[in-house]
Amino acid sequence: MEILSSTKNMLLMMMMSAMMWNMAKSDLIYVGGSKGSGWVLGNNLTNWSLNQHFHLNDWLYFGYEKDKRYFNVLEVNKTSYENCIDAGFIKNVTGGAGRDVFQLTNKKTYYFISGGGYCWQGLKVAIHVKDSVAPAPAPKSHKSGASALDASNIYHSLMVLILILLCTNFLG
Repeated sequence: MEILSSTKNMLLMMMMSAMMWNMAKSDLIYVGGSKGSGWVLGNNLTNWSLNQHFHLNDWLYFGYEKDKRYFNVLEVNKTSYENCIDAGFIKNVTGGAGRDVFQLTNKKTYYFISGGGYCWQGLKVAIHVKDSVAPAPAPKSHKSGASALDASNIYHSLMVLILILLCTNFLG
């Protein structure tokens, strides 16, 4: 009977770990495909976003050269996106350093524009967020090109390990 109980506990821990891993998984996605110059004029962000996969809890990184342009990143509604209206935005994501980040916390389509007339020159992007479970691992060349052992993955691995240890102590 002891062996059966131990097997059940181990199975429960493995299932909980798998669920927590999927919930905690997130990627840092460089808007436009490059870290420092993706949010710039001349970069076709519509085509870029259509070839990406965005999931809950992913982070968007809007990189641009602050000294050369006065870009900003504004989250807007669909009407403002289509008509490049920068007044009445939902959120100003701009941090002022040309390295703005935004977390995708809802399953919906997010709309971002740059104000000051740059939206009319194509500096806007729509991001369609799918479910939280990412597809099977693929090469990351379309996202950031970052190493698989980046800080986010290390953090998530540590969290899963801590959960396993806590469950082991709690159940055993």
